[in-house]
Amino acid sequence: MVTIKTNSRRDLLIHLGIIGCLSAIILLSFFFLYLPWRTNHGESITVPDLKGRSAGELATFLEEHDLRYEVQDSDYVSNMPPLSVKDQYPKAGSKVKQGRKIYVTVIARNPPMVAMPNLIDMSYRSAQTTLQSFGLEATEPVYKPNLCMNCVLAQQLEGKDIQVGTRIPKGTKITLVVGNGAGNELFDVPNYVGLPLEEAKAAIVGQNLELGSILSDADSDKPAGTVTRQNPPAVEGNKIRQGELVDLWVSGPAPAAPATNPPGQ
Repeated sequence: MVTIKTNSRRDLLIHLGIIGCLSAIILLSFFFLYLPWRTNHGESITVPDLKGRSAGELATFLEEHDLRYEVQDSDYVSNMPPLSVKDQYPKAGSKVKQGRKIYVTVIARNPPMVAMPNLIDMSYRSAQTTLQSFGLEATEPVYKPNLCMNCVLAQQLEGKDIQVGTRIPKGTKITLVVGNGAGNELFDVPNYVGLPLEEAKAAIVGQNLELGSILSDADSDKPAGTVTRQNPPAVEGNKIRQGELVDLWVSGPAPAAPATNPPGQ
């Protein structure tokens, strides 16, 4: 047992101060020297980049870096090899302690199955977006004569129509058959000359043609609003396809074009 003899109050305070300093030195040595030595505190390892590396070699590779790993998830990516690392946490370049566990996401060996969506009557661009949202891909479109330009007419897999709801692997490439905006068959150009303009316009729409320009024929002696000329002309041997334009000339002043709203209204 240590005894402290003091002759005065001043000596007591000096001894207490010495004891306090020694205690502080012991505590500081414990926290800043002993504990770091025991726990390797301050020693860090740079996390290597594991993306693309085979999962089968991770254990050996990470042991060499004093690290461990655990597979936390799997995903399928068509252009990456199966059982390779897609993602990791902590990220490459992070500083961690020895023995830290690295969590990885690996590429699944088999793609998950998804249901084929209904793309019929969509625009080609909308169909592409829908396919991407399902994890599917669109090949180059196949164009088919149809008045609806860029409308999806059929969805096919390996040359055959694929029904809505059919289960197919994620990443499958779907062929979209889309309209080219024109009909397929040629037919004789109809004759609109002599018809009132409104009757000619109705006939053009009914024959799946497109009304082009309406021009004035001021020199005509026909009643105002009568079709006096057309392009293409209705002559023998002249052919036209559905979806093509027909321009008309009418007697008197040409009718005013329909009013359009300014942009943004």
